[in-house]
Amino acid sequence: MKSLVCRKPGVLELEMRQMPKEAQAGDVLVDIKHIGVCGTDFHIYEGLHPYLEYPRVMGHELGGVVAKTANGLNAGDVVIINPYLSCGTCHACKRGKPNCCYQIKVLGVHCDGGMCERISVPAENLYPAGDLPVRHAAMVEFMAIGAHAVRRSEVHKDDRVLVVGVGPIGLGAALFAKASGAEVHLLDSSQGRLDMAKERFGFKHLHNAAQPATEVLAATSGNGFDVVFDATGNQKAMEAGFQYVAHGGSFVLVSVVHGNISFADPEFHKREMRLIGSRNATSEDFERVLTAFRSGEIDADALNTHDCSIDAFPEQITHWVHDRDTMIKAIISV
Repeated sequence: MKSLVCRKPGVLELEMRQMPKEAQAGDVLVDIKHIGVCGTDFHIYEGLHPYLEYPRVMGHELGGVVAKTANGLNAGDVVIINPYLSCGTCHACKRGKPNCCYQIKVLGVHCDGGMCERISVPAENLYPAGDLPVRHAAMVEFMAIGAHAVRRSEVHKDDRVLVVGVGPIGLGAALFAKASGAEVHLLDSSQGRLDMAKERFGFKHLHNAAQPATEVLAATSGNGFDVVFDATGNQKAMEAGFQYVAHGGSFVLVSVVHGNISFADPEFHKREMRLIGSRNATSEDFERVLTAFRSGEIDADALNTHDCSIDAFPEQITHWVHDRDTMIKAIISV
């Protein structure tokens, strides 16, 4: 079968590998139809991922079709793949938080992923998509991360929300915060990303990162935002985000950096601020996205800005890696 192998930073090759004919115990064979390209994949390609060993088959945003009937799923069923492989036995898993399992493995990061024609996946990591188009199924996972962050934040109707970093993950958080009835503001260094969010999804409150913080805060009469989400993956931006939080507000760190983040404790305490980490997503969040896609609450087609075939991707990624300001979600077709 065709497999995309990132051998080392900057080297992505199409390789023929043995197609799995039988699933591992407890697994189901899935024929991959569409793959969403994530910022993580670009980081792996660029050599910027801190927790990865090469060579690696990337790909964790996956929509496919069950290849063989097994473990309660029928051949031909369209499925969404939850790429977070949890152990099921650690403290976090036993408390219903498999998204932060102590021994978690993510497809395409800690082990080979789904940029290939067929993959064997634990049955519990497969969610039936029903009548959802399989192309849309490949966009559920990244949106589930935003849905999880919003659920963790406990956003209320009429809250003022600031999302810093309007890449795919930040946009997902913004869309689900908006769906919760919040007044959503977006902050990004790319005017192109801000304009695209306005054009495709109707966001009105846009702030360029070049603006002084006082100008951004002026939109709240200087009070700050009830909830701030950071989806930048940038240490300086994360540290700067504290200043935007209102007294009694929450700061949700959706992105992660390899290093320490510091903040002024007096400022943190006088706000009685909640600092929340948000990691991955759970089945509840996947279901929330499914509902939003099916109902039209969120336009899945508007998320899909770029396309290519699995054969063309090794060449295409050399261009896309430098053109992410115009990209929400690129989809590879298998």
